[in-house]
Amino acid sequence: MEWKTMGYRIFLAGGSGAIGRRLIPQLVAAGHQVAATTRRAEKAEALRAIGASPVVIDVFDAGDLLAAVAEVKPEVVIHQLTDLPAGLDPNKMGEAIIGKARVRDEGTRNLVEAAASAGARRLIAQSIAWAYAPGPEPHAETDPLDSGAEGGRGISVGGVIALERQVLEEPMTGIVLRYGHLYGPGTGADAAADPALHVDAAAYAVLLAVERGAPGAFNIAEPNGHVATDKAVSELGWRPDFRLAV
Repeated sequence: MEWKTMGYRIFLAGGSGAIGRRLIPQLVAAGHQVAATTRRAEKAEALRAIGASPVVIDVFDAGDLLAAVAEVKPEVVIHQLTDLPAGLDPNKMGEAIIGKARVRDEGTRNLVEAAASAGARRLIAQSIAWAYAPGPEPHAETDPLDSGAEGGRGISVGGVIALERQVLEEPMTGIVLRYGHLYGPGTGADAAADPALHVDAAAYAVLLAVERGAPGAFNIAEPNGHVATDKAVSELGWRPDFRLAV
């Protein structure tokens, strides 16, 4: 795989997801070289069409992932992996909780190890903004996560805690973006409950985090009463009203 000298070499895990498809054009327009993953070979050409070099791989295959990241030699690794049912089938969303938790724990561990082995300097990962423990709102990033949650929420929050710990404890610049509920192209929703977040603005936060931002967590959501977003606005220069032109 050959790379140009402009911009950063970026390994994007989860390139064919809703955020990945809106993020790749932004990264490419900024001059970065992007290798983007998908689990399904039939999605590779779609990634190539928007400017990425496709990598067909399963994040749970630690050996193949290690080799793939090593080939790219990325300066930045972006974690946008999730595990959602086809068409966001509501009848399968319950079982998807377990799949997402596995991605956040085991998948993150494999990706972090591959990033560290390849010498990446910055790691940016997707998290969620509704995992905080009950308490006064709006929640700041320093508020505790809901480690005492039970049932399906307990599984979900447990996965989030595992993801964030692995990203933030690694000796590189680790940034966690705690997204609100997504809506917009590719999400299956035209609106979302608070804290809400348009998929384009979610991708824009990643673009900004590629080049700026100290290690830590950032709430990424439209103005709301549940989570405070002033840190992302002031430190990343993020705008909740950002939209792609097309």
